[in-house]
Amino acid sequence: MKFNKVFVLGGTGFLGYHTIKELLNNDIKVKTLSLPPKKDTVIKEDNPLEGMDTVECLVGNINEMNDQEVIEMLSDCDGFIYAAGADERIQAEIPAKRFYYEANVLPTQRMVRLACQAGLRKFVVFGSYFAEMAERYPETGLKDSPYINTRLLQEQVAFAEGEGKIEVCGLRLPYIFGTMKERMPLWQMFVDRIRDNDVYPVFKGGTACVTATQVGQAAVGALLYGHHRETFAIGDINMTYEEFANIIKEELGTNTQIPVITLEEGLPTYKELDQNLAEQNRESGIHMEMIAHVQQKFCYLNWADTFPKLHVKREDIRKELRKTIRYIIELESQQ
Repeated sequence: MKFNKVFVLGGTGFLGYHTIKELLNNDIKVKTLSLPPKKDTVIKEDNPLEGMDTVECLVGNINEMNDQEVIEMLSDCDGFIYAAGADERIQAEIPAKRFYYEANVLPTQRMVRLACQAGLRKFVVFGSYFAEMAERYPETGLKDSPYINTRLLQEQVAFAEGEGKIEVCGLRLPYIFGTMKERMPLWQMFVDRIRDNDVYPVFKGGTACVTATQVGQAAVGALLYGHHRETFAIGDINMTYEEFANIIKEELGTNTQIPVITLEEGLPTYKELDQNLAEQNRESGIHMEMIAHVQQKFCYLNWADTFPKLHVKREDIRKELRKTIRYIIELESQQ
């Protein structure tokens, strides 16, 4: 399946930026939309994507546009990549499921419906690989967490909305390393915790990892080679939380101790974090107590399950992690 022009929602964000780079590498034209500094109708402005002068970058809030405006905006495109939404770090008012439903599910359903009406042929939605782990490890209870419950619903609603009209695929994304100019990577919080504490305990489990470039390649791969209702949980290498923390420690040059603790040792602290939030009538997208249970597991993926089909290239993930940490340190030194 060939594509002439693809609309990327969230194109000026971290993952959207790297996705646009891969679309351009595949000679696919790109249109994207970025939020304005104030409420405006959609207008053309100077392209905020450095080095991507061929990208048609519009300014506006898609959730404030009426259906006909969105359809007209999409009318010259044949694919849609949904690289936007709220992640699990948000501490929303209880019940957080309502927040995530309104932030992730309803907007995605609307965009699939409008993409159908605009005549697009393919829709790719970015999600979390914890949705994959929720299905693999039902005993963790991940399916009931506000964020993952609605991520799974987001996929199913998108599939159902596109049924018989547009092919919809999902990407399930794990730990992602990489940089974007003058954008602070989210891993800063781990850098600060390891630098600011003499002891940084971790659980015994581990996670799958990819680079932002690989996410872009996977998005293009799903667009070109994926089929309706397919989900792709992508991962290159697998890394324990102990190794992840020690790499950050090495780049910082600190003497922080990184002990591996048991669930019994760490659970009280995680429960206390949930309780403190609850007293403020708020909760995390994934409760901290649940995170403790999940991080006891080796939530690993096999690159061979997805990379060949999506035409994703393997990379030196540890090297990219180190580059990411160095970039965080560099940006912090400029503040």
